[in-house]
Amino acid sequence: MEADPPGCYLLSNLAEVVERVLGFLPTKALLRAACVCRLWRECSRRILRSQQSVAWVSAVEPGPSDSHALVHVLAEELEKVQVFPQTVLYIADAETFSGHNECRGPGQKKARRRNSKEIAAALERLLPKRCQLLGLVAPGVVVTPIGSRSHQPLEIEEGEAGFALLFPKIDGVKIQTFHFFRDLKTRALDESQFAEAGLKNNPELRVVLLFGYNTWKSGATRFLHQVVNRLNEKSIVLAGGHVESFTSLTSESPAQPAESCGVVGLAFSGAQIQSATVLLDQDVTDERSAEAAMQRLKAANIPEHNTLGFMFACVGRGYQYYKTKPNLEAGAFRKFFPSVPLFGFFGNGEIGCDRIVTGNFILREYDTKDDLLHGYTTVMVLIHLGSAKANLS
Repeated sequence: MEADPPGCYLLSNLAEVVERVLGFLPTKALLRAACVCRLWRECSRRILRSQQSVAWVSAVEPGPSDSHALVHVLAEELEKVQVFPQTVLYIADAETFSGHNECRGPGQKKARRRNSKEIAAALERLLPKRCQLLGLVAPGVVVTPIGSRSHQPLEIEEGEAGFALLFPKIDGVKIQTFHFFRDLKTRALDESQFAEAGLKNNPELRVVLLFGYNTWKSGATRFLHQVVNRLNEKSIVLAGGHVESFTSLTSESPAQPAESCGVVGLAFSGAQIQSATVLLDQDVTDERSAEAAMQRLKAANIPEHNTLGFMFACVGRGYQYYKTKPNLEAGAFRKFFPSVPLFGFFGNGEIGCDRIVTGNFILREYDTKDDLLHGYTTVMVLIHLGSAKANLS
């Protein structure tokens, strides 16, 4: 019998060599490699534990008519990413996510109607079964194209677009989804739900991204105030806005009344998290004043590696607000944060203020609680998740 070549010995006996080689594999291929033998399984686990930078997948062009472009891009790009997602936040444009019947001409069949539940289910099938998931649709999307942190973020107010943020397990960071809806019977918030979501009696809570849905309904504003007032603390960055609807949520309650109003969101806890947010109010009407707001955000000195930017803007801003100059606010953000990817949406109301959580710097300090609910504004947020050195990809 011929002796095995030297390469076989190295790949079956030397952990350093195996780990180096397997480290080049995307996560799906790495999980398959882990089934080969005990050594490869142990090496694969160490590699997965080391991958603690957030990845993202984005769609900025229309896809096939039978589904949303984000489904097709996610199916392709998940084969390439080098993280194992524990939590996923995806946001897509409301118009094409839900879809409408379109007549293509005399005698021709109508295009297939897109169903938001079907599209959401298709997205969920692509992701790990135990993954926490929050899916939202909004009138417009703010997205950084896939491929590089330094790509120019885009404000897509019309047309097909979406993104999915893939959060791996990060040492020292806990991310939880939550959902509160207005119960017409009790008319009171369940405090135990706050505790379960990590929003109460949690000294390491740093950031809450909060999204209201069906906020046009009677009683919705009062309910939103009840939630926001409980979280209006100087030690927490609270930001978000009003979306058209949510399509996926792992913590969704089966007892939710049909067509009720409520809020969904993500809670970020961990001593290593740093965050800052600024409010661009109605006085910000040109490039110079938008850049002044970004300078305030820059002054917070938030580390820019392993950091995400979020932009929650009113549908009344954007292209028309700035006298037909497109992409102005996202462009101002990139000027001051060239290596921080930016994500978000255009909605029907904004949540946020000028605030920072680092322990040594305050953008603005008041004796009373901040006003967090706004209209015709933009909220910009930075969230730093720790010291992971790997680049986003």
